[in-house]
Amino acid sequence: MKKAGVLSILFVVVLLAASVIAEAQQPAKIPRIGYVSGSDPNTPGYQVEAFRKGLRDLGYIEGKNILVEYRYVEGRLDRVPALLGELVQLKVDVLVATFTIAIRAAKQATTTIPIIMVSATDPVAAGFVDSLARPGGNITGVVRLIRELSSKRLELLKEAVPRISRIGVLWDGNAPGPAIAFKEYEEAARSLKLEFQSLEVRGPDPDVDGAFQAAAKGRANALTVVRNNVVDRHSKRIVDLAIKNRLPSVWEGGEFVESGGLMSYTSDDSANFRRVATYVDRILKGAKPADLPVEQPTKFELVINLKTAKQIGLTIPQSVLYRADKVIK
Repeated sequence: MKKAGVLSILFVVVLLAASVIAEAQQPAKIPRIGYVSGSDPNTPGYQVEAFRKGLRDLGYIEGKNILVEYRYVEGRLDRVPALLGELVQLKVDVLVATFTIAIRAAKQATTTIPIIMVSATDPVAAGFVDSLARPGGNITGVVRLIRELSSKRLELLKEAVPRISRIGVLWDGNAPGPAIAFKEYEEAARSLKLEFQSLEVRGPDPDVDGAFQAAAKGRANALTVVRNNVVDRHSKRIVDLAIKNRLPSVWEGGEFVESGGLMSYTSDDSANFRRVATYVDRILKGAKPADLPVEQPTKFELVINLKTAKQIGLTIPQSVLYRADKVIK
């Protein structure tokens, strides 16, 4: 073989070796997650923290082997489409949408990026997935079963406070989820032979004080609160006014009872948001949303605040207390 030919072969070998080494030295791509939250960046709340804990439990460290682009609505639901548009433009690997309007906006924004939803309503009825077992498309995730428990909440409240006869429902009239909940509570109240009063507010700055004035005028003697991003941001004010007006209240989350609500009945919401991290992990490892069944919670919690009961002059029956998963004294 001629010397020039040998040199050519050696040159090609050296180039190939250099290419292999260069590829080996290329840093691995860090996956980027887009997360749309209804809360505020300064107080992201237990849901974001539960998601972060789920990531940590799976070995993900934000800023090192995973990046999370958080977008906070801060009570301005009209901002949701623009925030989703930003995340799509960033070409995130996975989108996490944690409430109804965000899920719908995400579905409209992309048909290719995997979407993990945390849905308070029936995602099949809402048109987000084909079925729970076989979601189809690019959306899967977790159902919180908040709406399905509406009747049970009123039943427990009436059992805890037998004297109630007229219940006020505080809800945000600007959002589709609460509108569905309002109808469900109305049907539940009717089945329990309770009178029913709508206490509609509208975000992003709801007139909570006006709602309680309407409740007093309408002689409501109990309260249920439909949670959504707008109402949640004003929950402390609502709790304080419920106590001031001596209204027994039932809530759609145990954290509201921790801050002074009377009672709640719901699924373990922290567990729901930790499960989102599991979906992220599976999708990053190659799973397709269409093949991942939507999960429903299996654990439900009754939380009662006896301190609040005492403040508003109530004695909770032992039959109800015995069934409580957590009693705050």
